[in-house]
Amino acid sequence: MSVIDRDFENYINSILNPFTGRLGELQETAYTEGFPVIKNATARFLATIIALKRPEKILEIGCCIGFSASLMSEFMAGGGHITTIDRYDIMIDRAKQTFKEMELEKKITLLEGDALEILSEMDEKFDLIFMDAAKGQYIQFLPHCVRMLNKGGALIADDIFQNGYIAMERQDIPRRQRTTYTRMRRFLYSALNSEGLVSTIIPVDDGLLLSTKTADEVILKELDYDE
Repeated sequence: MSVIDRDFENYINSILNPFTGRLGELQETAYTEGFPVIKNATARFLATIIALKRPEKILEIGCCIGFSASLMSEFMAGGGHITTIDRYDIMIDRAKQTFKEMELEKKITLLEGDALEILSEMDEKFDLIFMDAAKGQYIQFLPHCVRMLNKGGALIADDIFQNGYIAMERQDIPRRQRTTYTRMRRFLYSALNSEGLVSTIIPVDDGLLLSTKTADEVILKELDYDE
């Protein structure tokens, strides 16, 4: 869901054509079958950032059926590699099928399991990290992301607007959404205010956070916020 003006959204979508070739076919399949992959405007933004920065090593948290990893592989530096994580069997099986069909098995490594547990054990460095997983976990992923991100690297987090909930008062949020709402607000505060990160919010689709690591060490600033 997008929270930007509907007319403006329709205009953007009218001029941003879907991708072509096998990537376009995968995109259409994901949308038709209802898999929660990134929307077309977000996909175009991600492709632009990848093409601009030309990262050699990418970490993706939340693989789904492999669309965004396949997209990034097309625009990253030649000879680069992507590590992606997912815990759900249906997504893992479809992603493996995707990478095989698109001949990306040597370029993309799929790690299976709980993302937080996997991140806790990783000590690699990455030029770009893309988060599109459980939104309530972003605040827990953040310390690991800044630890593994190279200086000058980029962190991108998807769906930060939470269908518009993020701008509402807590008492107006449905009770089942309040924990995620609180954790997302903590995540955004930390990413936008921590020493060693330069961050901004991109109002595309359901919102993106874009951060660049500007120091060897990031000192995360936390928001004291009861859940």
